[in-house]
Amino acid sequence: MVQPDVRGVDRGLTSYGDEGFSRFLRRAFLASAGFDEVDLDRPVVGIADTSGGFTTCHREMPQLVKAVERGVLEAGGLPVVFPAMSLPEILMSPTSMLFRNLAALETEELVRAQPMDAVVLAGGCDKTVPAQLMAAVSADVPAVQLVAGSMLTGTWRGTRLGACTDCRSMWARHRAGELDGDDIADVRGALATTGGTCMVMGTASTMACLSEALGMSPAGTATAPAPTGDRLRAGARSGRVAVEAALEGRRPSSIVTAGALANAVTVLLALGGSTNAVIHLLAVARRAGVPFGLDDLSRIASRVPLLVDCKPSGVGYMEDLHRAGGVPVLMKALEPLLDLDVPVIEGGTLRDRLAGVTPPPGWQSTIRTLDDPLGPTGALAVLRGSLAPDGAVIKRSAASPALLRHEGPAVVFESPEDVARRIDDPGLPVTPDSVLVLRNAGPVGGGMPEAGSVPIPAKLARNGVRDMVRVSDARMSGTAYGTVVLHVSPEAAVGGPLALVRDGDLIRLDAAAGELSLLVEPEELARRRERWTPPRSPERGWRRLYRDHVLQAHEGADFDVC
Repeated sequence: MVQPDVRGVDRGLTSYGDEGFSRFLRRAFLASAGFDEVDLDRPVVGIADTSGGFTTCHREMPQLVKAVERGVLEAGGLPVVFPAMSLPEILMSPTSMLFRNLAALETEELVRAQPMDAVVLAGGCDKTVPAQLMAAVSADVPAVQLVAGSMLTGTWRGTRLGACTDCRSMWARHRAGELDGDDIADVRGALATTGGTCMVMGTASTMACLSEALGMSPAGTATAPAPTGDRLRAGARSGRVAVEAALEGRRPSSIVTAGALANAVTVLLALGGSTNAVIHLLAVARRAGVPFGLDDLSRIASRVPLLVDCKPSGVGYMEDLHRAGGVPVLMKALEPLLDLDVPVIEGGTLRDRLAGVTPPPGWQSTIRTLDDPLGPTGALAVLRGSLAPDGAVIKRSAASPALLRHEGPAVVFESPEDVARRIDDPGLPVTPDSVLVLRNAGPVGGGMPEAGSVPIPAKLARNGVRDMVRVSDARMSGTAYGTVVLHVSPEAAVGGPLALVRDGDLIRLDAAAGELSLLVEPEELARRRERWTPPRSPERGWRRLYRDHVLQAHEGADFDVC
């Protein structure tokens, strides 16, 4: 066993039963790669490269990795790039969430098994960054989270567009008959015109900002767009910080604390960020051994207003947030609500990080102040009740105010595939007051796809209906909007109350009161439960492993063995 103070390429020797031979052989093969003794005496910084042809949002990753290598060399380290699993959000079936835990496990073991004194985790797409943060906490090697950066916006007929909130709004207009086939094809070419992640406050942008808020990314590195020099400078700086973290032993276990998680949730709420971030933060907290749950989110939500004007809760984009000063300026505005004594990856504390940052400047309107917020407190709300005993989440800042208190009859769909088959059926018994219920799309039931924002039925959309109450055990894209209740726990596939809902049952939503209730007598629900049978389990492979070990949404949907 190599002693903990061993550094560089002699860390974690391959087991041949002879440590001297292991060192000799390792250096012999490293010599074949062109390394000499000067190289091999330096601290080793691994660089996890998640670029790949299927992950279009990582298109700029190769040059970002080169920038990290430059930063590592400048600080006296030895950069070693290694491939790591990438999770393309748009090109992965049935959902990238099914594979988040696999990516986390793979990255954790690669960091642990290969000789590195620190690691720069380069990623960006929605589930890649959460997987990397989970891996960093579990491996507990000094780690810097570096995000890929967002796309730049495009235009269509003079209207500024960006993926993917505008994807959804334009598609809704097409479904409603406002845009014809040629129009929507033209729009398609204007939504995602550069490399990078979605430039609205979807999951990728949210997790980028939260990585910085946690202290795992250096200050100011979350918001620079992918195609810019600022993004490359963020890469070089991350490389330099990684060498410093290696030499000083700054580990995730000292950074991801209860205070840091509370800071991240505070920033999440001020951003009007993705509901997906709730699941990811819960998973990170659980791996860090920090007690942190939905009740903590609810407590913090009651005091944090919406400050950032970014779609889908506002009208701006990530590049606007970056120009306004990014996460440092936002956290300066939130300073009275933050734990300033938490450590950060570049050394020192959050208090040190914010000491030289100025409050939101008057020339911009993207970042508001606590005295002049964009919206009220509670951008995200936790719901509980007879339909969600362990909790559910709603993004109030992207919902229709008139629907946040609503009671209506259920129209039940058994799966996302059932939605696809029946949602536009002219005979569907649905009205604007109906509550669209989707089940069997939770962690066990379907890998938890982003299917919760069920489309408005075509016959209602054509008559001008733009929002309805929707309830599911699925997730929703952070780029989506509407009155959508998500992450209902326990899910239907494990026998949660959602499994017992029938068409016509009354459901009550009261977001202000934190209530989601199924208005059916307990005796009737007991009768229905006697007739309920669980869905079949996958026979083999990753999906069987996932179903057997995944936890529920309120626990972060991580594995029970992690």
